[in-house]
Amino acid sequence: MAFKKIEAQQLQGNPFEMIEKQAALFTAGTPGDFNTMTIGWGCMGDLWSVPVFVAYVRHSRYTLEFAEKNDGFTISFFGNPRPKALAVLGTKSGREMDKINDSGLTPVELDGQVAFAEAKVVFVCKKIYVDDMNPEKIPPEWNQKWYADGDYHRIYTGQITGVYVQE
Repeated sequence: MAFKKIEAQQLQGNPFEMIEKQAALFTAGTPGDFNTMTIGWGCMGDLWSVPVFVAYVRHSRYTLEFAEKNDGFTISFFGNPRPKALAVLGTKSGREMDKINDSGLTPVELDGQVAFAEAKVVFVCKKIYVDDMNPEKIPPEWNQKWYADGDYHRIYTGQITGVYVQE
């Protein structure tokens, strides 16, 4: 499987469908030391005149440690149907097992970041803004629904520096 690099503005598809229906992997770290997790939330658009992806990572997630130590991350979309590997990567921790090996996915390096050969679309991102959610600013009904356990998200805004699509 080979990737072709395109400009972000050339990307085909509906961002709402990509995020909600396909899910994706958020991957951070170096090719020799990385972790990944399934995400079902995110935003893409234009901020400060650059294309961005905004990803949400809970403080309890092992992947957060890798995101904190590194300047970039990738978002890998796999299309429909979702690979079964995304269920494993979203529920198992890399602290407890070699979930990358168990997933059956093939890590690849794109612009110095880790993505997966089986992805249909990959965003390579450089962190440009990081912040923590403020519980007081979340509507009470959503706070109760999504954060009853107090495990809030850290928000990573990444400038999309490369978009790769399967050839």
